[in-house]
Amino acid sequence: MKTFICTILWSACMAFTVPVMAATSDNATWVSTLAEINDHDPYVLISQLAERTFERLKAEKATMTTMKARQIINEELLPYIDKKYASYKVMGPNLRNTTKEQKEKFTEAFTSYIVATYADALKKYNDQAVSVEAAKPIDPQATVLPVKVTVQLAPTETAEIIFKMRLNKKTGSWKAYDMVAEGISLLSAKQSELTGLIREKGIDSVTATLHQHVADTAGK
Repeated sequence: MKTFICTILWSACMAFTVPVMAATSDNATWVSTLAEINDHDPYVLISQLAERTFERLKAEKATMTTMKARQIINEELLPYIDKKYASYKVMGPNLRNTTKEQKEKFTEAFTSYIVATYADALKKYNDQAVSVEAAKPIDPQATVLPVKVTVQLAPTETAEIIFKMRLNKKTGSWKAYDMVAEGISLLSAKQSELTGLIREKGIDSVTATLHQHVADTAGK
């Protein structure tokens, strides 16, 4: 149960636009009345994203489909995910033996795979309450920072999730690159799963497999 909720939270907390009215069709326009996202403070960033995204999920819950969930994540989530860094981490030691083109294609495929995975969880959101830890002073030298989020699963049961945030020194913006739920890093888990496959079958084969998975699950 906790792992399922954590997956939902990861997919949900990273989006940034919130609708102010329920959609009446796939072409409905959403307009946010909340403040601009502050990606220069990781605590504020996660708090704003959680507030906005859960409001949107509630509004669109009745008409949620796989493709709509993927669209929401693609439009709202990806700007706040360090997908290149995450993809390179998953490639692990295989990164040294890949060309620039292979890296780019794998990053695209892995990103699509993550979107598809979290879109499925997004469809199952069920109004869980979420709280983000209060902002703390940030060390000016810090480039990686954890942000703790608590999910209320039941009146007496909670799950703690740690979002790992990474600073872009050039822009001053923070992005999420990993989530730790129940002591398990999702990025490390994916690295363990895919690094061996890349070593065994090659980066091109694994890239194609990821794309095929996304295509095969589009209508589910």
